Amino acid sequence: MTSPTERPQPTDATATLTQPPSPTRLAAIDLGSNSFHLLVAHYQDDRLQVVARRGEKVQLAAGLDADGQLEEAAMQRALDCLARFAPFVADIPQGQLRVVGTNALRDAHNSQTLIDRAEALLGHRIEIIGGREEARLIYLGAAHSLAENGRRLIIDIGGGSTEFIIGERFEPLALESLQLGCVTYTRRFFEDGEISEKRMRRAELSARSELANIRRPYCQLGWNDPVGSSGTIKAAASVIAAAGGAPDGLVTRKGLERIRRDLIACGHLDRVDLEGLKADRARVFPAGVAILVAIFEAFGLDQLRYADGALREGVLYDMVGRNSPEDSRLKTLASLQQRHGVDMRQAENVALSAARLFAQVRAAWGLGDDHARFLDWAARLHEIGLAISHSQFHRHGAYLLEHSDLAGFSRPEQQLLAFLVRAHRRKFPLREWRALPVSQQLPLARLARLLRLAVLLNHSRGEQPTETPRLAVNDGETLQLALVAGESDEALLLRTDLEQEASYQETAGFALNIS
Repeated sequence: MTSPTERPQPTDATATLTQPPSPTRLAAIDLGSNSFHLLVAHYQDDRLQVVARRGEKVQLAAGLDADGQLEEAAMQRALDCLARFAPFVADIPQGQLRVVGTNALRDAHNSQTLIDRAEALLGHRIEIIGGREEARLIYLGAAHSLAENGRRLIIDIGGGSTEFIIGERFEPLALESLQLGCVTYTRRFFEDGEISEKRMRRAELSARSELANIRRPYCQLGWNDPVGSSGTIKAAASVIAAAGGAPDGLVTRKGLERIRRDLIACGHLDRVDLEGLKADRARVFPAGVAILVAIFEAFGLDQLRYADGALREGVLYDMVGRNSPEDSRLKTLASLQQRHGVDMRQAENVALSAARLFAQVRAAWGLGDDHARFLDWAARLHEIGLAISHSQFHRHGAYLLEHSDLAGFSRPEQQLLAFLVRAHRRKFPLREWRALPVSQQLPLARLARLLRLAVLLNHSRGEQPTETPRLAVNDGETLQLALVAGESDEALLLRTDLEQEASYQETAGFALNIS
């Protein structure tokens, strides 16, 4: 029997086995219309532990001119802020950082100019997300910060838009993004700086007009817990608490009425100085309060509590589930297939053929997992346009994918998916191809060529996918397809289709040789 002093000490191998796994380091940058935010966190045991948090008032929306162009000064403010964020994300690998742009970048006609410069500075891709996708991510972030269950109304007043979500636990039931923002409303109703009863009421009535579109369905759906997130609501709660009007983190109707009176008494944006209000929010605060007053009136709210989680937290939680069975995009794809009556067997056959062709050229073309994923999704959705019309159904499908609100997808991702569906048959769409970001043109052309072949191989719509021929790459872009010899009607029809395909590809500047 071993005495206590003789017990063997754990070896290095044993110690390694008993150590918990290292946390995953994740980061999100939110390019908002008023503020830019950075959040870096460790993810472990289904929880986020914040490592770094930064926020700066950039007021990107204030830099939009009358023609919808971002002015150079606004772009420079954005780049200066991102240069200060860059050291915090310098060592974070691709796939563990997402940079998302919201309303101001959605609206700016020259947003790509800023995006190109910002991507070069950060070394990471920037994604513009749609309004409902922004709302979904806000809900995900806020819901994780709330311990209670039940049906919630979550409101997020941003610089250019305001998001409204009703949900239970982590599932949103209604999502909406309206063109209400503290920066855009400041320019619209308080541009010369004057604050008056008339100005405030005009802003409130304008917001009420926007809210009329969602008030009835939202009230019918109902909620038992109204919650607010982000800067305007946090600031209102702080001012009310500083005046002793309510516990910290709570916006009440009475407290909001007092803030409104105090702001009108200030008379000018330059003189807004309320206890509890940070100086860098003072100029956009009256517009934010006007929007908040309209929300209280429209929805009959008596109070609204503040929740700390918002868009950036939602981006991190969403990133955890990406490229896994929990990926929100998979649920969206399944919903699209069901809604548009996709022939599931044919979609599966085309997807299997596309995957087998992809595997044969992956190394030669330097394609990765993301490329494989988008090829698979495009194969499963290539016929959704048939729900509209058989004629030009590839165009209808592309339109649906590009312009629908697809949960989990950024706008660039929708554009790439739409291109692949648009390009899967008939003439290769050179105009749409050249409209893609330059960095995406070559890999998307390659994926489109594989998808076109997979569709042709399954033209007969059999029970199983057609036997996949050998495919090789010669001289960079030339595809060499080796068919199995056959004289059946089906084999002859396939060869005829492939010869026509070779002609289509040649017209587009690509080579397809069939042997």
